[in-house]
Amino acid sequence: MTSSAANSVDDGRRRFLQLTAAALGAAQLGPMSSAGGALAPRSLGALKQVKAGLLNVAFAGAGPPDGPPVILLHGWPYDIHAFDEVAAILSAKGHRVVIPYLRGYGPTRFLSAATIRNGQPAALATDVIKLMDALEIDRALIGGFDWGGRTADIIAALWPERVKALVAVSGYLIGSQAAGAQPLPPPAEYQWWYQFYFATERGRLGYEKNRHDFNKLIWKLASPQWQFDDATYERSAASFDNPDHVAIVIHNYRWRMGLADGEARYDAIEQKLAKAPTVSVPTITMEGDANGAPHPRADAYRGKFTGQYEHRTIGGGIGHNLPQEAPRAFAQAVLDLA
Repeated sequence: MTSSAANSVDDGRRRFLQLTAAALGAAQLGPMSSAGGALAPRSLGALKQVKAGLLNVAFAGAGPPDGPPVILLHGWPYDIHAFDEVAAILSAKGHRVVIPYLRGYGPTRFLSAATIRNGQPAALATDVIKLMDALEIDRALIGGFDWGGRTADIIAALWPERVKALVAVSGYLIGSQAAGAQPLPPPAEYQWWYQFYFATERGRLGYEKNRHDFNKLIWKLASPQWQFDDATYERSAASFDNPDHVAIVIHNYRWRMGLADGEARYDAIEQKLAKAPTVSVPTITMEGDANGAPHPRADAYRGKFTGQYEHRTIGGGIGHNLPQEAPRAFAQAVLDLA
Protein backbone atom coordinates (compact mmCIF):
# COMPACT_ATOMS: atom_id res chain seq x y z
CA MET A 1 0.00 0.00 0.00
CA THR A 2 1.63 3.27 -1.11
CA SER A 3 1.42 6.51 0.83
CA SER A 4 -0.87 8.00 -1.83
CA ALA A 5 -3.21 5.06 -1.49
CA ALA A 6 -3.18 5.44 2.28
CA ASN A 7 -4.18 9.11 1.94
CA SER A 8 -7.25 8.09 -0.04
CA VAL A 9 -8.65 5.93 2.73
CA ASP A 10 -11.53 7.68 4.45
CA ASP A 11 -11.54 8.40 8.16
CA GLY A 12 -13.80 5.48 9.08
CA ARG A 13 -11.66 2.95 7.28
CA ARG A 14 -8.51 4.63 8.57
CA ARG A 15 -9.56 3.73 12.13
CA PHE A 16 -9.83 0.08 11.11
CA LEU A 17 -6.85 -0.08 8.80
CA GLN A 18 -4.29 2.10 10.53
CA LEU A 19 -1.04 0.17 10.55
CA THR A 20 2.42 0.94 11.72
CA ALA A 21 4.86 2.34 9.20
CA ALA A 22 6.57 -1.03 9.01
CA ALA A 23 3.32 -2.83 8.30
CA LEU A 24 2.43 -0.30 5.62
CA GLY A 25 5.65 -1.10 3.89
CA ALA A 26 4.94 -4.81 4.17
CA ALA A 27 1.50 -4.37 2.65
CA GLN A 28 2.98 -3.22 -0.64
CA LEU A 29 2.47 -6.82 -1.63
CA GLY A 30 4.82 -7.73 -4.35
CA PRO A 31 5.12 -11.41 -5.35
CA MET A 32 5.94 -13.51 -2.30
CA SER A 33 6.38 -17.13 -1.34
CA SER A 34 6.70 -16.94 2.44
CA ALA A 35 5.10 -15.26 5.42
CA GLY A 36 7.81 -12.65 5.72
CA GLY A 37 6.84 -11.67 9.27
CA ALA A 38 3.39 -11.35 10.76
CA LEU A 39 1.66 -8.00 11.03
CA ALA A 40 0.79 -6.56 14.42
CA PRO A 41 -2.26 -8.09 16.13
CA ARG A 42 -5.43 -6.06 15.71
CA SER A 43 -9.20 -6.28 16.11
CA LEU A 44 -11.85 -6.23 13.43
CA GLY A 45 -14.43 -3.47 13.38
CA ALA A 46 -17.92 -3.57 14.86
CA LEU A 47 -19.88 -6.71 14.07
CA LYS A 48 -23.05 -6.74 12.00
CA GLN A 49 -25.98 -9.18 12.09
CA VAL A 50 -28.21 -10.44 9.31
CA LYS A 51 -30.92 -13.09 9.15
CA ALA A 52 -29.87 -15.70 6.59
CA GLY A 53 -31.51 -19.09 6.22
CA LEU A 54 -31.67 -20.80 9.60
CA LEU A 55 -29.37 -18.31 11.30
CA ASN A 56 -28.92 -14.82 12.55
CA VAL A 57 -25.36 -14.51 11.28
CA ALA A 58 -22.80 -12.28 12.96
CA PHE A 59 -20.10 -11.05 10.63
CA ALA A 60 -17.36 -8.50 10.34
CA GLY A 61 -17.24 -6.30 7.28
CA ALA A 62 -14.46 -4.13 5.93
CA GLY A 63 -13.80 -2.09 2.82
CA PRO A 64 -16.12 -0.20 0.49
CA PRO A 65 -19.63 -1.69 0.19
CA ASP A 66 -19.42 -1.50 -3.60
CA GLY A 67 -15.98 -3.13 -3.79
CA PRO A 68 -15.40 -6.60 -5.27
CA PRO A 69 -16.67 -8.99 -2.56
CA VAL A 70 -14.42 -11.43 -0.74
CA ILE A 71 -15.89 -13.91 1.75
CA LEU A 72 -13.46 -15.45 4.25
CA LEU A 73 -14.36 -18.57 6.23
CA HIS A 74 -12.70 -19.74 9.44
CA GLY A 75 -12.37 -23.27 10.78
CA TRP A 76 -12.32 -25.16 14.08
CA PRO A 77 -11.18 -24.21 16.64
CA TYR A 78 -10.66 -20.70 15.30
CA ASP A 79 -12.83 -17.70 14.49
CA ILE A 80 -13.02 -14.53 12.41
CA HIS A 81 -9.86 -13.08 14.01
CA ALA A 82 -7.82 -15.48 11.88
CA PHE A 83 -8.45 -12.91 9.12
CA ASP A 84 -7.75 -9.64 11.00
CA GLU A 85 -4.69 -8.71 8.97
CA VAL A 86 -5.93 -10.25 5.74
CA ALA A 87 -9.04 -8.07 5.96
CA ALA A 88 -6.93 -4.98 6.57
CA ILE A 89 -4.83 -5.65 3.49
CA LEU A 90 -7.72 -6.54 1.18
CA SER A 91 -9.98 -3.69 2.23
CA ALA A 92 -7.10 -1.26 1.74
CA LYS A 93 -6.98 -2.52 -1.84
CA GLY A 94 -10.66 -1.71 -2.33
CA HIS A 95 -12.30 -5.07 -1.65
CA ARG A 96 -15.50 -5.58 0.27
CA VAL A 97 -14.54 -8.18 2.88
CA VAL A 98 -17.14 -10.27 4.71
CA ILE A 99 -16.05 -12.61 7.52
CA PRO A 100 -18.91 -14.54 9.15
CA TYR A 101 -18.91 -16.49 12.37
CA LEU A 102 -19.89 -20.03 11.39
CA ARG A 103 -22.86 -21.70 13.08
CA GLY A 104 -21.88 -22.48 16.65
CA TYR A 105 -19.34 -19.66 16.94
CA GLY A 106 -19.39 -16.17 18.41
CA PRO A 107 -22.67 -14.22 18.27
CA THR A 108 -24.14 -16.25 15.38
CA ARG A 109 -27.39 -17.83 16.57
CA PHE A 110 -30.07 -20.17 15.27
CA LEU A 111 -33.40 -18.45 14.67
CA SER A 112 -35.34 -21.37 16.15
CA ALA A 113 -34.70 -23.49 19.23
CA ALA A 114 -36.23 -26.39 17.31
CA THR A 115 -33.58 -26.43 14.57
CA ILE A 116 -31.23 -29.39 14.75
CA ARG A 117 -27.73 -28.31 15.79
CA ASN A 118 -26.22 -29.86 12.70
CA GLY A 119 -22.53 -29.57 11.82
CA GLN A 120 -22.52 -31.54 8.57
CA PRO A 121 -20.60 -29.97 5.66
CA ALA A 122 -23.67 -29.43 3.47
CA ALA A 123 -25.31 -27.38 6.21
CA LEU A 124 -22.29 -25.11 6.62
CA ALA A 125 -22.06 -24.54 2.87
CA THR A 126 -25.77 -23.77 2.63
CA ASP A 127 -25.35 -21.22 5.42
CA VAL A 128 -22.86 -19.29 3.28
CA ILE A 129 -25.09 -19.35 0.20
CA LYS A 130 -27.96 -18.02 2.33
CA LEU A 131 -25.66 -15.32 3.71
CA MET A 132 -24.68 -14.25 0.20
CA ASP A 133 -28.36 -14.03 -0.70
CA ALA A 134 -29.14 -11.96 2.40
CA LEU A 135 -26.28 -9.56 1.63
CA GLU A 136 -27.24 -9.44 -2.07
CA ILE A 137 -23.84 -10.79 -3.13
CA ASP A 138 -24.34 -12.63 -6.40
CA ARG A 139 -20.73 -13.71 -6.83
CA ALA A 140 -17.67 -13.51 -4.60
CA LEU A 141 -14.11 -14.65 -4.26
CA ILE A 142 -14.17 -17.17 -1.40
CA GLY A 143 -11.27 -18.20 0.80
CA GLY A 144 -10.97 -20.39 3.84
CA PHE A 145 -9.07 -22.91 5.93
CA ASP A 146 -10.00 -26.01 7.92
CA TRP A 147 -13.84 -26.18 8.11
CA GLY A 148 -13.88 -22.94 6.15
CA GLY A 149 -11.66 -24.41 3.45
CA ARG A 150 -13.97 -27.41 3.09
CA THR A 151 -16.98 -25.11 2.95
CA ALA A 152 -15.34 -22.94 0.29
CA ASP A 153 -14.47 -26.05 -1.74
CA ILE A 154 -18.08 -27.25 -1.61
CA ILE A 155 -19.50 -23.91 -2.73
CA ALA A 156 -16.99 -23.67 -5.58
CA ALA A 157 -17.80 -27.23 -6.71
CA LEU A 158 -21.59 -27.11 -6.46
CA TRP A 159 -22.36 -23.40 -6.98
CA PRO A 160 -19.59 -22.27 -9.36
CA GLU A 161 -21.80 -19.47 -10.68
CA ARG A 162 -21.56 -17.84 -7.22
CA VAL A 163 -17.75 -18.04 -7.01
CA LYS A 164 -15.34 -15.78 -8.87
CA ALA A 165 -12.30 -17.65 -7.56
CA LEU A 166 -11.18 -19.82 -4.65
CA VAL A 167 -8.31 -19.69 -2.15
CA ALA A 168 -8.27 -23.01 -0.29
CA VAL A 169 -5.79 -23.85 2.47
CA SER A 170 -5.01 -27.58 2.42
CA GLY A 171 -6.59 -27.85 -1.00
CA TYR A 172 -9.44 -30.26 -1.69
CA LEU A 173 -11.24 -31.21 1.52
CA ILE A 174 -14.59 -32.43 0.19
CA GLY A 175 -15.52 -35.79 1.69
CA SER A 176 -18.47 -38.00 2.57
CA GLN A 177 -19.57 -40.46 5.21
CA ALA A 178 -18.57 -43.33 2.95
CA ALA A 179 -15.09 -41.91 2.50
CA GLY A 180 -14.83 -41.25 6.23
CA ALA A 181 -15.57 -44.90 6.97
CA GLN A 182 -12.39 -46.04 5.25
CA PRO A 183 -9.48 -46.76 7.63
CA LEU A 184 -6.28 -44.81 7.18
CA PRO A 185 -2.66 -45.78 7.82
CA PRO A 186 -1.83 -45.75 11.56
CA PRO A 187 0.11 -42.44 11.52
CA ALA A 188 -2.89 -40.73 9.92
CA GLU A 189 -5.31 -42.31 12.39
CA TYR A 190 -3.08 -41.13 15.23
CA GLN A 191 -3.47 -37.53 14.03
CA TRP A 192 -7.25 -37.89 14.27
CA TRP A 193 -7.15 -38.70 17.98
CA TYR A 194 -9.66 -35.96 18.83
CA GLN A 195 -12.15 -37.28 16.27
CA PHE A 196 -12.23 -40.61 18.13
CA TYR A 197 -12.43 -38.77 21.46
CA PHE A 198 -15.46 -36.81 20.24
CA ALA A 199 -17.14 -40.07 19.20
CA THR A 200 -17.57 -40.96 22.89
CA GLU A 201 -19.82 -39.51 25.55
CA ARG A 202 -16.71 -38.95 27.64
CA GLY A 203 -15.35 -36.84 24.80
CA ARG A 204 -18.49 -34.75 24.53
CA LEU A 205 -18.51 -34.11 28.26
CA GLY A 206 -14.78 -33.42 28.22
CA TYR A 207 -15.11 -30.88 25.42
CA GLU A 208 -18.04 -29.21 27.14
CA LYS A 209 -16.04 -28.87 30.35
CA ASN A 210 -12.59 -28.14 28.95
CA ARG A 211 -13.17 -26.51 25.57
CA HIS A 212 -10.95 -23.51 26.37
CA ASP A 213 -7.86 -25.56 27.21
CA PHE A 214 -8.71 -28.27 24.68
CA ASN A 215 -8.76 -25.82 21.80
CA LYS A 216 -5.58 -24.13 22.95
CA LEU A 217 -3.90 -27.54 22.78
CA ILE A 218 -5.22 -27.98 19.22
CA TRP A 219 -3.73 -24.59 18.26
CA LYS A 220 -0.34 -25.72 19.56
CA LEU A 221 -0.44 -29.13 17.89
CA ALA A 222 -1.72 -27.78 14.58
CA SER A 223 0.81 -24.94 14.44
CA PRO A 224 3.82 -26.18 16.41
CA GLN A 225 6.08 -23.27 15.41
CA TRP A 226 3.53 -20.47 15.84
CA GLN A 227 4.41 -18.48 18.96
CA PHE A 228 0.99 -16.94 19.59
CA ASP A 229 0.46 -15.11 22.88
CA ASP A 230 -2.37 -15.53 25.36
CA ALA A 231 -4.14 -12.36 24.19
CA THR A 232 -4.27 -13.68 20.61
CA TYR A 233 -5.79 -16.96 21.75
CA GLU A 234 -8.26 -15.38 24.18
CA ARG A 235 -9.58 -13.06 21.48
CA SER A 236 -10.68 -16.12 19.48
CA ALA A 237 -11.54 -18.35 22.45
CA ALA A 238 -14.44 -16.07 23.34
CA SER A 239 -16.25 -17.40 20.25
CA PHE A 240 -16.34 -20.91 21.74
CA ASP A 241 -18.77 -19.72 24.42
CA ASN A 242 -21.59 -19.86 21.87
CA PRO A 243 -24.38 -22.00 23.40
CA ASP A 244 -24.45 -24.25 20.33
CA HIS A 245 -20.69 -24.61 19.91
CA VAL A 246 -20.23 -28.00 21.55
CA ALA A 247 -23.25 -29.52 19.81
CA ILE A 248 -22.08 -28.32 16.39
CA VAL A 249 -18.49 -29.52 16.86
CA ILE A 250 -19.47 -32.93 18.18
CA HIS A 251 -22.06 -33.46 15.46
CA ASN A 252 -19.58 -32.43 12.75
CA TYR A 253 -17.04 -35.08 13.72
CA ARG A 254 -19.57 -37.78 14.55
CA TRP A 255 -21.32 -37.22 11.22
CA ARG A 256 -18.03 -37.65 9.38
CA MET A 257 -17.56 -41.04 11.05
CA GLY A 258 -21.11 -42.14 10.31
CA LEU A 259 -22.05 -42.04 13.99
CA ALA A 260 -24.64 -39.26 13.66
CA ASP A 261 -27.37 -38.68 11.11
CA GLY A 262 -27.63 -35.61 8.96
CA GLU A 263 -30.84 -33.90 7.88
CA ALA A 264 -32.93 -34.94 4.89
CA ARG A 265 -32.91 -31.36 3.62
CA TYR A 266 -29.21 -31.78 2.78
CA ASP A 267 -29.38 -35.27 1.26
CA ALA A 268 -29.24 -34.07 -2.35
CA ILE A 269 -26.14 -31.99 -1.64
CA GLU A 270 -24.39 -34.81 0.21
CA GLN A 271 -25.13 -37.19 -2.66
CA LYS A 272 -23.32 -34.83 -5.02
CA LEU A 273 -20.41 -34.44 -2.62
CA ALA A 274 -20.08 -38.21 -2.26
CA LYS A 275 -19.06 -38.27 -5.93
CA ALA A 276 -16.07 -35.98 -5.14
CA PRO A 277 -16.98 -33.27 -7.67
CA THR A 278 -14.24 -31.27 -9.35
CA VAL A 279 -13.72 -27.53 -8.95
CA SER A 280 -13.66 -25.52 -12.16
CA VAL A 281 -13.26 -21.96 -10.88
CA PRO A 282 -9.80 -20.30 -10.78
CA THR A 283 -8.07 -21.59 -7.65
CA ILE A 284 -4.96 -21.15 -5.56
CA THR A 285 -4.39 -23.85 -2.96
CA MET A 286 -2.01 -23.18 -0.09
CA GLU A 287 -0.19 -25.09 2.61
CA GLY A 288 2.09 -24.09 5.43
CA ASP A 289 5.40 -25.90 5.63
CA ALA A 290 4.81 -26.75 9.32
CA ASN A 291 1.14 -27.75 9.35
CA GLY A 292 0.73 -30.15 12.27
CA ALA A 293 -2.94 -30.95 11.57
CA PRO A 294 -4.15 -33.78 9.33
CA HIS A 295 -4.08 -32.58 5.72
CA PRO A 296 -3.78 -34.15 2.26
CA ARG A 297 -0.66 -33.92 0.10
CA ALA A 298 -0.89 -31.31 -2.64
CA ASP A 299 -0.18 -33.85 -5.37
CA ALA A 300 -3.06 -36.02 -4.14
CA TYR A 301 -5.71 -33.42 -4.99
CA ARG A 302 -4.24 -31.65 -8.02
CA GLY A 303 -6.63 -33.44 -10.38
CA LYS A 304 -9.70 -32.16 -8.53
CA PHE A 305 -9.10 -28.62 -9.82
CA THR A 306 -9.86 -28.41 -13.51
CA GLY A 307 -9.64 -24.67 -14.12
CA GLN A 308 -6.83 -22.13 -13.73
CA TYR A 309 -4.78 -23.50 -10.84
CA GLU A 310 -1.70 -22.89 -8.73
CA HIS A 311 -0.42 -24.39 -5.48
CA ARG A 312 1.73 -22.43 -3.03
CA THR A 313 3.67 -23.82 -0.09
CA ILE A 314 4.33 -21.07 2.44
CA GLY A 315 7.64 -21.41 4.24
CA GLY A 316 8.91 -20.05 7.53
CA GLY A 317 7.32 -22.50 9.98
CA ILE A 318 3.72 -21.75 8.99
CA GLY A 319 1.15 -24.08 10.51
CA HIS A 320 -2.52 -24.89 10.11
CA ASN A 321 -3.94 -21.40 10.73
CA LEU A 322 -2.27 -20.02 7.61
CA PRO A 323 -4.28 -16.77 7.24
CA GLN A 324 -3.35 -15.62 10.74
CA GLU A 325 0.21 -16.91 10.66
CA ALA A 326 1.00 -15.69 7.13
CA PRO A 327 -1.58 -12.97 6.41
CA ARG A 328 0.36 -11.28 3.61
CA ALA A 329 0.81 -14.54 1.72
CA PHE A 330 -2.90 -15.38 2.01
CA ALA A 331 -3.93 -11.87 0.99
CA GLN A 332 -1.56 -12.01 -1.97
CA ALA A 333 -3.26 -15.17 -3.22
CA VAL A 334 -6.63 -13.40 -3.07
CA LEU A 335 -5.26 -10.35 -4.88
CA ASP A 336 -3.62 -12.45 -7.57
CA LEU A 337 -6.93 -14.17 -8.34
CA ALA A 338 -8.93 -10.93 -8.09
